[in-house]
Amino acid sequence: MSGPWTQWDHVLKVDPDKELAGDDTFADVCTSGTDAIEIGGTTGMTEEKMETVVSACREYDVPLFQEPSNPGVVIEDPGLDGYLIPTVFNAGDPFWITGAHKEWARIDEVEWDRTHTEAYIVLNPDASVATYTEANCDLDTEEVAAYAAVAERLFGQEIVYLEYSGMLGDTETVAAATEALDDSTLFYGGGIRDYESAKEMGAVADVVVVGDLVHEEGVEAVEETVRGAKEA
Repeated sequence: MSGPWTQWDHVLKVDPDKELAGDDTFADVCTSGTDAIEIGGTTGMTEEKMETVVSACREYDVPLFQEPSNPGVVIEDPGLDGYLIPTVFNAGDPFWITGAHKEWARIDEVEWDRTHTEAYIVLNPDASVATYTEANCDLDTEEVAAYAAVAERLFGQEIVYLEYSGMLGDTETVAAATEALDDSTLFYGGGIRDYESAKEMGAVADVVVVGDLVHEEGVEAVEETVRGAKEA
């Protein structure tokens, strides 16, 4: 497995439905030191909002990937390096496992060579994504590790994504998921607010994903998480 994410430590997720903090600009975002930028969010997504962020970021030397929440907001833009498509392994609604993906293939010309899936395991029941996908978040450490192994070994997923959106996750569970993988890259997202939390999770995951922080506290706070993830 040789995707660019194998070389990443930190990803910044930008929500097109939210404003940047204070006087921050997309130039600040793109030069924060993050290894890549994912553009996406759970609710309020439109093609226009996606395009606005891509247009503002594409001139900078940082990989840009769209993470669409539904097929209706996928955009085609030469500034994108590709698409990272969530498939929620513990979704209660199968639409979020393969249904949305089928619809995309039905209604659009998919750029398959630039399209990659992320095997999401959603673990915060209070998160919008858990409600949206009807995810079963009542999983113990052993079950999470088993999902990770199944994602890699039965379904060939190159990225396994533990999504604690809105809360800091359990390091033992994250470590167990990482240990269950041979070649896949383990993304961790949720509750990363500072150097310490980024370093803590960077020590047990391959890639730390930071999202709300850029909108709530700004790029300077993000830069601290970059430093923490890279020094883990």
